[in-house]
Amino acid sequence: MPDHTAVLSTNPVTAIAATDSAAAVAHFQASLQFETDCADVSAAFASGTPGFVLLDVRSPALFEQGHVPGALNLPHGKIVASKLAAYPPDTLFVTYCAGPHCNGAARGALRLAQLGRPVKLMIGGVTGWLDEGFALA
Repeated sequence: MPDHTAVLSTNPVTAIAATDSAAAVAHFQASLQFETDCADVSAAFASGTPGFVLLDVRSPALFEQGHVPGALNLPHGKIVASKLAAYPPDTLFVTYCAGPHCNGAARGALRLAQLGRPVKLMIGGVTGWLDEGFALA
């Protein structure tokens, strides 16, 4: 078992001190207001009442190659008020794209927020979905 009482050396992890617990609580709690993960999305869909609309914001061609079951395809560049008119204003949208190497989900989330819509980003995207062992449709 490691000795946690040893004097800490300075390295890239310890060079900047960790914040106090209250600030950490505020930060991590706030981050969960902006994002969710693949496991939580899967569990929500499995419940039968997810409480959100999942948007795959990639191109239709990539969507057709494989997407998260239950997702709708709406490329981030095509997110406009008229495409959302059928949804009540308080509808929560969750966006995803290819994965951590892609900023399409953030672009889609930004467009939704600019339209006054509640939104979260599913971190990991398709890559995360597959890494969790979930199948694509």
